[in-house]
Amino acid sequence: MGDLSNKKEILKELVRRLHQGENAEDIKENFKGAFRDVTPQEIARIEEELIKEGMPAEEIQRFCDVHIAMFRESLEKEKTLAPPGHPIHILMEEHKILLQYAEEFAETVKGIKVVKDSVPASEKMKRLVQIADHFKGSENHYLREENVFFPYLEKHGITQPPAIMWMEHDQIRGIKKNIYKILDGHDNMAFPDLADQLDQQALSLAELLAGHFYKENHILFPTGLKVISPDEFKEIRQQFDEIGYCCFTPESARWDGEKLAASISTPEVKGMISFETGSLSPEEIDGIFNTLPIDVTFVDKDDRVRYFSQTKDRIFVRTKAVIGLKVQQCHPQKSLHRVTQILDDFKKGNKDQADFWINLQGKLIYIRYFAVRNKEKEYLGCLEVTQDIIEVKNIEGEKKLL
Repeated sequence: MGDLSNKKEILKELVRRLHQGENAEDIKENFKGAFRDVTPQEIARIEEELIKEGMPAEEIQRFCDVHIAMFRESLEKEKTLAPPGHPIHILMEEHKILLQYAEEFAETVKGIKVVKDSVPASEKMKRLVQIADHFKGSENHYLREENVFFPYLEKHGITQPPAIMWMEHDQIRGIKKNIYKILDGHDNMAFPDLADQLDQQALSLAELLAGHFYKENHILFPTGLKVISPDEFKEIRQQFDEIGYCCFTPESARWDGEKLAASISTPEVKGMISFETGSLSPEEIDGIFNTLPIDVTFVDKDDRVRYFSQTKDRIFVRTKAVIGLKVQQCHPQKSLHRVTQILDDFKKGNKDQADFWINLQGKLIYIRYFAVRNKEKEYLGCLEVTQDIIEVKNIEGEKKLL
């Protein structure tokens, strides 16, 4: 990488030429030649230094449009690291589209600033709202990275880069949140005022995405392809499918996912009980159920009590004597008709849930019944979940610190 102070002088000259009206395409070509080996973050740092030295922010902003466009074009021409259907391919295709949306959003905001007629401004406003909806829909992109791809990297000892990328995800979310807030209040604002408020947010989002995607495409994804095995990528694709995709994710990017994400079974470990999402020992299962802040009782498809948890402060008394009994035998006559109705509805498929709440000795007891079904939707039994929610109801505001 070249000397950044020298790059700063080159950037100054390019900004000056742009200000004097030179063709933006020529400037872009000069920029590509001089900054080919400089990352978006380093460019952003140089721009910040130029502003501190007195260069008008508006001039820098005009130049930002040039280099964001350059990085967007670079993403579009980038060599594909993996074939269609592969998780990395999907993420990279989404990068291209997201940066296109960010650039269009920033350009549309600028368009509103110069439009005098309210009718075209309204049309541009509609487009801003549409793009903002795509930004909201992009949350799945980040969730797939954070909850699937990053953990697989961490399993292979790659911990710091995912942590940094997650921090940048939160920065992206913060900017998007500001944009949504401004757009939500746009009915009470004049178009020029709205554009002024959105202008910096739109540019910040485009710059952050350009830098973020550059790092993921050139550092994180190639690293993942080196350390994560093909079988693991099958698992990743399967879990991507479970989380879901963005409204704009190209179908062509994930066309052969079924072939790639062939059925993967959890390896059996002696003494462990395998589930689709992991495995646990009987002792761990017992400990988990008894630690939950709720009381659980399970009644099988034949209405027999099969299990209840033994939490520390159980609300309704349960004894081992009821195991194996018909649940109807465990309820007083006055409530028997209600129990029968719930179970009949569950078995017939009329309902999947029934909720009740009562006041009891200063507590607010929330009682919920759920129909338990297998993948074929066949009825397996009824799960009763009971919880004192008085403290939950009293929660206000936020608590983010220990």
